[in-house]
Amino acid sequence: MSLTQHEVRVRPAAPAGTGKPRGGWWERLTGRQPIGIAFISPYLLYLAIIFVYPLCFAVWISFHRYFFAAPGAQVSRPFVGLDNYTSVLTDPAVWNSFRNIGVFLVINVPLTVVGSLVLAGALNSKLRFRGFFRTAYYVPYVTASVAVVGVWLFLFSSHGLVNRSLGSLAPDPSWLVNSHLAMPVIAVFVAWKQLGFFIVLYLAALQNVPNELYESAALDGAGKLRMFWSVTLPAVRPATLLVLVLATVTGANLFTEPYLLTSGGGPDGATTSPVLLMYQRGLEQGHPDQAAAIGVILVVLITAVSLGYRRLLERD
Repeated sequence: MSLTQHEVRVRPAAPAGTGKPRGGWWERLTGRQPIGIAFISPYLLYLAIIFVYPLCFAVWISFHRYFFAAPGAQVSRPFVGLDNYTSVLTDPAVWNSFRNIGVFLVINVPLTVVGSLVLAGALNSKLRFRGFFRTAYYVPYVTASVAVVGVWLFLFSSHGLVNRSLGSLAPDPSWLVNSHLAMPVIAVFVAWKQLGFFIVLYLAALQNVPNELYESAALDGAGKLRMFWSVTLPAVRPATLLVLVLATVTGANLFTEPYLLTSGGGPDGATTSPVLLMYQRGLEQGHPDQAAAIGVILVVLITAVSLGYRRLLERD
């Protein structure tokens, strides 16, 4: 049988990169550069030890009747199913703590996003003493919380500088002992303290925006506000998503500020956060199983909110 008598059909070669990966499971896992796994393995080990294992252990605790015992003691910690979740979800103190953190986030997150973006835009422009202002905004973030809390106690105590300045307009009861004003004051304080960190994130994003975009917008007759809305905001959308997620995560883990400013969540639990309640239930009252259940619920809620941010801001 000769080639001239029969048609020879040749299958065209598949384009590069479209075929199925060849090799075993290890090659498919590590890709063409397995050395990358070696470089990131220390950080993966760090994540596994510091984050993954405690989270998995907390989930396990939340489904058992768990309590602290002496090292080496053999005690029974039976599986109780959803009993811990039922206990915390029917506890008014738990609902109050989540309501408090909701008030905190509603005030803190917009202040953080808008304030850091506006200040970053100002610091990214030609401004006298720009280096001084960049450092000044970052100093509160790197200063110890205890030291900064002392300043705010001096300002917002019953006989503090703010009340003396307001005179008869000062609230009664005062700021940090007022059940309606204590959490908003803490939200403003946290936004002010962490503003420097988020300014740095926005500065990095703004410095990657090409000047040609602003020049083209100016030639088309766009003003400052129009350029900010049509050029700056779309350009820093990834940074905005990062700021939103980080501000929400750090805000939901609020602990130090209410613990120090209001003596552990006062007045009457108005500033008790879920993390502070976990500390009180798990360590002070000896119910780590219920504290773990609160923590798992908090993680689920934070994850849902973060995914909502991503769906809202990210495009295809």
